[in-house]
Amino acid sequence: MAKVGDRVLFRTITVLTVMLPLFGFIVCVAWSLIFDFKSSTATHCGVHNYLPSVSAAIGDYLPQRYIWRFVIALHTIPRIQIAFVYYAYFMSILAKWHENSVLLNCILNLVEILSLFGLTFISSTDNYTIHKFFFITFLLTSTFYMALSICLLGHRITAPNALEVKSGRYKKRLFVTTLLAVFGAVYFFARHNNYCEPMMYTWFALCEYLVILCNMAFHMTAYWDFPHREWSLRPSPDVRQQFRV
Repeated sequence: MAKVGDRVLFRTITVLTVMLPLFGFIVCVAWSLIFDFKSSTATHCGVHNYLPSVSAAIGDYLPQRYIWRFVIALHTIPRIQIAFVYYAYFMSILAKWHENSVLLNCILNLVEILSLFGLTFISSTDNYTIHKFFFITFLLTSTFYMALSICLLGHRITAPNALEVKSGRYKKRLFVTTLLAVFGAVYFFARHNNYCEPMMYTWFALCEYLVILCNMAFHMTAYWDFPHREWSLRPSPDVRQQFRV
């Protein structure tokens, strides 16, 4: 039996972990708009632009770069732990033959987390090629993680409660919104590069913001997935025993 001090309410971990990058993101964008507006919104085209790209807001200026790196570093370990908690959760609600899919889902989540860490600490100005690699990896793994999570939830063998149904509904909406935002970002970026039209880069930046906010919100749905569950800090040989209602 684990002691009371060996357990923590999962909801608390989820909220704190998501609020860290959300706070950092808002501060970095706001700071760039207030103090570095002209340089952070400038593009090679020289056309009017009213929002900084995510890369510019979090990596090109100080103190934004340090703020973003601090919150991402602080939230990475809990995110990794949460990934394993979700592995245990899926194992507990799915048939045994889904084990490989659950493992793949966990790997996608871990790669997403590590890619975010990589693109944060290697900015586009430090090494554009590596930063681009981490960014593309983050985008692909986070999107496939969303899709596979929704697919796995559709094959659960236990009946979901009302909050889990609500969580699943929002997961689907956030996934669709993410896809639309990704396609929008590609479209507006191409228009900006090919035609140098005013406002195209601003719309691209908005799509980037939407992708990031949807990603955070998707992970926040754990608030509904684990309303009363506690997470054991002690490792268990059976991942199904990590949870206690």
